Amino acid sequence: DRLAGESPIDLPLATLFGKPPKMRRSFVRKDRPAAPIDLDGRDAPSLQDALTRVLRFPAVGSKKFLITIGDRSITGLVARDQMVGPYQVPVADVAVTLADYDGLSGEAMAMGERSPAAVVDPPAAARMAVAEALQNLVAAPIEGLSRVVLSANWMAAAGFEDEDQALYDAVAAIGLDLCPALGIAIPVGKDSLSMSTRWRDGDADRVVVSPVSLNISAFAPVTDARRTLTPLLKAGDTVLVLIELPGARNRLGASALAQCFGQLGDEVPDIDDPQAFKALLDFVLSGSAAGRFTAYHDRSDGGLIVTLLEMAFATRVGLDIDESGLPALFAEEPGVVVEIAASQLPVLLRDAHAAGLAARRVATPRSDDRVVIGSFASARAELERLWNETSHRMQRIRDDAECAEQELEGVEDHRGRMVPRLGFDPADDVAAPYVATGARPRVAILREQGVNGQIEMAAAFHRAGFDAVDVHTSDLFSGQLSLENFAALAACGGFSYGDVLGAGGGWAKSILFHPQARDTFQAFFERDTLTLGVCNGCQMLSRLKALIPGAETWPRFERNRSEQFEGRSVMVRINPSASPWLDGMAGSTVPIAVAHGEGRAEFRDPPPPAVLQYVDGLDEVTQTYPLNPNGSRNALAGTTSDDGRALIMMPHPERVFRTVQNSWHPEDWGEDGPWLRLFRNARVALG
Repeated sequence: DRLAGESPIDLPLATLFGKPPKMRRSFVRKDRPAAPIDLDGRDAPSLQDALTRVLRFPAVGSKKFLITIGDRSITGLVARDQMVGPYQVPVADVAVTLADYDGLSGEAMAMGERSPAAVVDPPAAARMAVAEALQNLVAAPIEGLSRVVLSANWMAAAGFEDEDQALYDAVAAIGLDLCPALGIAIPVGKDSLSMSTRWRDGDADRVVVSPVSLNISAFAPVTDARRTLTPLLKAGDTVLVLIELPGARNRLGASALAQCFGQLGDEVPDIDDPQAFKALLDFVLSGSAAGRFTAYHDRSDGGLIVTLLEMAFATRVGLDIDESGLPALFAEEPGVVVEIAASQLPVLLRDAHAAGLAARRVATPRSDDRVVIGSFASARAELERLWNETSHRMQRIRDDAECAEQELEGVEDHRGRMVPRLGFDPADDVAAPYVATGARPRVAILREQGVNGQIEMAAAFHRAGFDAVDVHTSDLFSGQLSLENFAALAACGGFSYGDVLGAGGGWAKSILFHPQARDTFQAFFERDTLTLGVCNGCQMLSRLKALIPGAETWPRFERNRSEQFEGRSVMVRINPSASPWLDGMAGSTVPIAVAHGEGRAEFRDPPPPAVLQYVDGLDEVTQTYPLNPNGSRNALAGTTSDDGRALIMMPHPERVFRTVQNSWHPEDWGEDGPWLRLFRNARVALG
């Protein structure tokens, strides 16, 4: 643009921002020395020894100790997290999120990496990282490979000649060859090219160099999140089928088995034929769309045996496994396992072969909870303990040791199974006559600095017929808003003030020590209104109990017994009460999400009314971890004021008011989840 009284300014961007020189690197190509795998002869490992070591291997074993300390239900838009089935076993292949609170479309995300293989063959490692991400991703109902995009995170020690060669070969392998052959783009990524460290040790210079590593993240839109496949088996009259590329060579290089015996090998798994691999992915997507598969899991770390065992762990069933020999069981070549009806096996094998793929039955479910491989037999629980052992040992050091022991013992009994027992129909819209009037009562969706659960809370109330209004505590302090015009209030979950002043404590004190705000809240509670506090909002309201009629016995919420944040799906029983929030729900046992670090209810006698309690799979009140995730006395998950109009609860009903939001649910549930009834009851109570 022309400045006043001056000529136009015409400067090239390079003059304004500079033009950095292009980086150039060169290397002299060298061969990588490698020795072949040696697992034969007199010292050859037995299947028992191999299984014991591989199941304990960190890359193979359960990662539950890391997964459960993260909030995986936040936003209420998570349709598929890591946990699978009624026992909540962390074996999911893909993550799926929803686009909104009404539809079923969304996005799938999966990851892949094969860093150990890069020590032997960097290009093969890069190809296998892409393959793993895509084999995980196709568990979700994506429309096709053309909708997939990848993000590549490269890590290398640039400047070291061998590593420059490895990086160049790996980038070319997927950027110039594999991904173009698959019709997939890599539009974004990140490079970390200083993966080495140097130090002086006396008179010697020391250096440690990280091998080239590639983490691939794959993304694609999904049309119906409900159709995502998981490793959870139907069992019954079904068989498990391995579908793989033709001519699979069962290469053990850099496999978990090889590493467990101190070896790397000279040949690693690879994508020898990109078109055959594309045919494999397309075959899975078409079969999934046609409803042919009842379960799915990719072959990855640990090989076929681990794929099959993880499906057994998620379902708590035994398996007759047809394969034998360490290479066939432990090779980590591309391939997937699907469960189909036994009667469909000939058709599936025919269609797979017609697509240019190899396929064969590899296992059959058993009803006696035993895993049988030829002459080898073991209880499923014994193998699952091995798979959990490394995670357990880390958890035992980091967390409360007794809690860690109780969680490990859970692999041997069925009390940890989620068994919903509903005494009402979630599809029964009791609020429909009131919503039909067109009137939408105003509910204050209350939040504070650090609170992050207001969007899903508003969505749940909106679905039930409310006009949800975003209210920040500062709006009440300033007088910009008042609670006088609201019929209901919902204090949301999150981390108010980062929880540094105690969970909900700083939030409550900011109200109690502000005369105008204190009077505003007390006047609201004394009116004929409804109040709901969830998680952080529950903790905050419990500290306002002096302002709430009939809340004298409410507890304080202290640090979880496990000494960790707990993000899980658990079972709670709804007990009889006068609360309008829970009308018609008494006697029901319902799954629900929890996500808190300070949820252990502590109280004096007389105890507060336990309208919600943590229970086990037998519907018995429990103090056992993690079924009672925080160690609350009397398994207290929620309580009410004497008249029931104020309800506080640590679990999150607003994150699971739709069936699709639940980590696991019975197949016969419809669109509406059971917890939507709580919000509909509130609409009914307000008339």
